[in-house]
Amino acid sequence: MTHSLLQFAPEVAKARAEGRAIVALESTIITHGMPFPQNVEAARAVEAEVRAHGAVPATIAIMGGRILIGLTDAQLDELGQAEHVMKLSRADLAACLAQGKMGATTVAATMICAHLAGIDVFATGGIGGVHRGAELSFDISADLPELAATPVTVIAAGAKAILDLPKTLEYLETAGVPVIAYGQDDFPAFWSRSSGLAAPLRMDSPFEIAAAQLLRTSLGLPGGQLVTNPIPAGDEIARDVINPVIEQALAEAAAQGIAAKAVTPFLLDRILELTEGRSLASNIALVLNNARLGAAVAREIMAQRAAMAL
Repeated sequence: MTHSLLQFAPEVAKARAEGRAIVALESTIITHGMPFPQNVEAARAVEAEVRAHGAVPATIAIMGGRILIGLTDAQLDELGQAEHVMKLSRADLAACLAQGKMGATTVAATMICAHLAGIDVFATGGIGGVHRGAELSFDISADLPELAATPVTVIAAGAKAILDLPKTLEYLETAGVPVIAYGQDDFPAFWSRSSGLAAPLRMDSPFEIAAAQLLRTSLGLPGGQLVTNPIPAGDEIARDVINPVIEQALAEAAAQGIAAKAVTPFLLDRILELTEGRSLASNIALVLNNARLGAAVAREIMAQRAAMAL
């Protein structure tokens, strides 16, 4: 049953009617990641990458009390230029809808909306996780419990490298979330191909990833799976280069008393400055790479589901 609050863009509605593969995309990268018009240009590039690899993109956002599953060109431009857009997770998704405000979806909110729309795969940049010092602050991203609750395969370049990656992996293990490294044994670290940590699982093909998703459903296991897709080698910032930059940004945040929700935006902006824009270029490259893999996995899920129905 389609939820009454969902509004499908024409391209997505056509894909649903034809049984084509669809890949969900988040919208906070548009509203909270880059200035206009670079944000809209980047969003259109990611959507084009999904199309080029045989699937249909569905960028998700909240406008006018509706959950938009896919954006028209006009809606994307409107979102890209809007001010005071709510950054939505599980806690504030319904409130935004009730108040008729404009909202951009994080990983958690995108997963919820994608599942409501019957979309199996979501491609993003990096997930949130356990923040450094969480043993004192209890600062843990809502993305992690969402992965344990909502049956969507999330393609990401690992967790953001500014986080406590060992604790993030521990949380995901405790929550029963499959963490799959694509094509390597190491858990990637967003801008870097390796975090120095071993990934719990490894898969080398979209076929395996799709099969695992469908088998989780058939076994009645709740939640989704996290597929960590390393950034292409030519676009990465190696660990020994980015880690000192991250440490400097963290020290500056602590010195300035920056805390809670303000921490991540501050760190990402400061890292952008310290790397002279290189971090943003790498970010765009990894999102495009995840879009390609997301399209391949979505196509495989549709193919395997059709074969099971024969």
